[in-house]
Amino acid sequence: MTTETTTHQAQGFAPEASTTPHLRTVTPRMKNPATVVPGAVKVLAGLGQMVHGQGVPAATLELVHLRASQINGCGWCIDYGMRQARKAGESEDRLASVAAWRESPYLTEAECAALALAEAITRLADSSDPVPDDVWAAAAEHFDEQALGALVLHVGVTNLYNRLNVTVRQVPGTW
Repeated sequence: MTTETTTHQAQGFAPEASTTPHLRTVTPRMKNPATVVPGAVKVLAGLGQMVHGQGVPAATLELVHLRASQINGCGWCIDYGMRQARKAGESEDRLASVAAWRESPYLTEAECAALALAEAITRLADSSDPVPDDVWAAAAEHFDEQALGALVLHVGVTNLYNRLNVTVRQVPGTW
């Protein structure tokens, strides 16, 4: 037993996990629907690209994609989003804080407003006022109409990808 393990146990923490990771096998139900329906890949890729350059920083789009994918439990999109965000230079601290963004010291007010909007759009059925005025107003303080449109489209497209991948059980890490 290491000194660190002993210290953690003395402080009431559980012992460290095994060094052998548990791997859950995900078996896809079918190929990604976008690859099965002719022309779908091109259309979906176009939808995904159209929001860039519309007034929302690329980093914000990456964070919004990641948060919506976390809410929807889309392992493929979370894995993809993390990889893309890292390629774009996102720090591990910022990426790790997305799941608890309200407590994060690493995110800007504009990013938090975009994440609140993304959560509201993603969880439409969870409230009688799905996208409350205060959430919209907070986002509108940081983004103009074109950028808000891009954010709404981006969250919608992310939710579409999440639903496709979760439904057919796309395996994270497969491209």
